[in-house]
Amino acid sequence: MTLAPVVLPSGAEATEWVPDGPYSLARTIGTLQCGPHDPSFIVQGTDHWLAFRTADGPVTLALRQRGSLNDSRVQATAWGPGAARALASVPRLLGADDDWSAFDASEFRATLPDLARKGRYLSPGLRLPSSGRMLDTVARAVLEQRVTGIEAKRAWRYLLVRYGDAAPGAGGVAPAALRLPPTAEQWRRVPSWDWHRAGVDAQRSSTVLKAALVATGLERLASLPGGDAVRTGLRSISGIGVWTVAEVVQRTHGCPDSISVGDYHLAAYVGAALTGRRTDDAGMIELLKPWKGQRQRVVRSLYASGFRKPTFGPRLSPEDHRRR
Repeated sequence: MTLAPVVLPSGAEATEWVPDGPYSLARTIGTLQCGPHDPSFIVQGTDHWLAFRTADGPVTLALRQRGSLNDSRVQATAWGPGAARALASVPRLLGADDDWSAFDASEFRATLPDLARKGRYLSPGLRLPSSGRMLDTVARAVLEQRVTGIEAKRAWRYLLVRYGDAAPGAGGVAPAALRLPPTAEQWRRVPSWDWHRAGVDAQRSSTVLKAALVATGLERLASLPGGDAVRTGLRSISGIGVWTVAEVVQRTHGCPDSISVGDYHLAAYVGAALTGRRTDDAGMIELLKPWKGQRQRVVRSLYASGFRKPTFGPRLSPEDHRRR
């Protein structure tokens, strides 16, 4: 249930969403944050601050969960030209359309591995969010291609601080560091030397620029169900493959089945969790085959269980592209 938006004396607009069943704001939208120092998504205590653009203009959105796990509500307050549109998108953003009832049915639950059942038990409030923010999510996923998380997070932060705009004012209560991700035009204006300083190689920067050139078409994909049409549209951009598509639709459309084939860690993790042995992408797909249609939920439940695969050998080290 979503309450009708109201205009506050400060000029901000606000609403409240009441989830049906257990809910965790932090676990649900945490996947939208590109590391703890993401300038477009800042957590301060119980407040989650997001800055993004809508068709009506930029917005600063503050989200706060009140109440208990099983009886909660999420207060949403928005500032800026895009406030009304952002508030209208809040339920979908927070996972209101993500239906776990088939996953939680006793017959299906009985087929799950022990770790997945444990993870779901420990995280009953987890939902898959649908941000609908195509260009932002594509740009972030492309920056994460073939590099360590540390490198990708640093690049995202550097480029947003340098080329994003300050978030709309929130009466002095929003974090001062909050920034909007670049527009398509701003992405196109990033010069080669700043891509270099951000540690982004020519192939990834070229892919972001190609996505920026078709940003209008990308945004149209947000209104489509997260099926073949969205995947085909994303794959039409040179440099975007199956891994990037999966990373995008998991966040933009809350896709319950997309798994990140080609990920440096995922296949080994799933293999270790389900069989005690590492595996490759083909092995992971075979292991997850019994739960096709729910594979992303299975993976998220495995991670929520707290299981961590044994580590052997050297870790993937960050590369420094800036002196090349």
